[in-house]
Amino acid sequence: MIKTVSKIKNLKGEITIPADKSVSHRAVMLASIAGGCSRITNFSDGADCHSTVKVFKQLGAEISFVDNKTLLIKGGQIMKPKEPLDAGNSGTTMRLVSGILAGQDFESIIIGDESLSKRPMKRIIEPLKLMGADISSMDGKAPLYIRGCGLHGIEYEAPIASAQVKSCVLLAGLNRSTKGVTHYKEIYPSRNHTELMLEYLGANIKTDGTITIVEPSRLQAKDIDVIGDISSAAFFIVAGLIVEGSDFVIKNVGINPTRTGILDIIKRMNGNIQIINERKVSGEDVADIRVKYSEELKSCEISGADIPRLIDELPIIAVLASRAEGETIVKDAHDLRNKETDRISCLVKELQKIGVDIFEQKDGFVVHGGGAKCKLSGDAELQTYHDHRLAMSFYIAGLICEKEVAINGFEWINISFPNFEQLVESLI
Repeated sequence: MIKTVSKIKNLKGEITIPADKSVSHRAVMLASIAGGCSRITNFSDGADCHSTVKVFKQLGAEISFVDNKTLLIKGGQIMKPKEPLDAGNSGTTMRLVSGILAGQDFESIIIGDESLSKRPMKRIIEPLKLMGADISSMDGKAPLYIRGCGLHGIEYEAPIASAQVKSCVLLAGLNRSTKGVTHYKEIYPSRNHTELMLEYLGANIKTDGTITIVEPSRLQAKDIDVIGDISSAAFFIVAGLIVEGSDFVIKNVGINPTRTGILDIIKRMNGNIQIINERKVSGEDVADIRVKYSEELKSCEISGADIPRLIDELPIIAVLASRAEGETIVKDAHDLRNKETDRISCLVKELQKIGVDIFEQKDGFVVHGGGAKCKLSGDAELQTYHDHRLAMSFYIAGLICEKEVAINGFEWINISFPNFEQLVESLI
């Protein structure tokens, strides 16, 4: 699918951002293994999260949709699947489910699509094996073959800051057949949705800085209202900052401190945003965000502890940096090369086509921004490389280009944000 995007005048009004994918995944997984019935509201309509639903139906969880965004789940004991579990394009599904399956008393196979089958799984296989798991793979990649067995707790120091690896290990340590306590230490705090939801559902878990400790636990079902996704909101925040004359409100955005790196960077770059109506929803911090066009954006460096808190937002930050005065440097982001595609190489290659002064580095990229007067040429066809975040980032860039931009493979936005374009158009 080729989508054409043209320059617009401004963005005005109010939108409600879609549900958080990370929280939606975890809500289905934990409700499926918890004792009792849970009602999940504001569930994500992204394809990845529906892959998680399909996997847990295969594992015997009773899951039914009341409507498109509301699920009823009767959880408890999961069972041996009759067929391979298909995680689709979802790395979250594959990595987190592996932690749950490693301690079961049955065998299972997890497969994925062509893109997912190229992504690294060694990062979860190694700690699971240290816990006693019997797991094998195709050279560290899917499909994964898991022969469930008794596990034991470990003290694990992770070499990378990854919420998916952390969640996988914590879910393995949570299993009631696991012997002992599991300690997980990370180099920087990564997103903590798993820890918050486990605590909300009654798990024996505690966190002290970068160390999380979990004991085998029985979860109690509760209703879960899924917060809005800040990674989805990021596209709109950047659009509001760079499209002249814009002023609008994004409602129901999750502002979990482990996810708000994008907001911190925008403040560093002198972006005009306001956090209003702060509140708690199912254990998570939520607020509304007002965004205004910002004429005097400044460059900055993004590195180290910044990266785990905004890894998914780096493509759209590159677009923002094109309108900031000076040199924006992104480093320590090598894991961008292990996403749906090599996001560093592909992002740089495509943004250069429309006039962004950006070049690639081994662990990130550098953008030479021209400020508010910078004009992006457009007049190019951009490739998405089957990557939903690149597709949406290019769309937002197209809103400020002098000539029309064509985006090839725009349908990949359905992985996470099917109504993305509809929401943009509601503000025009």
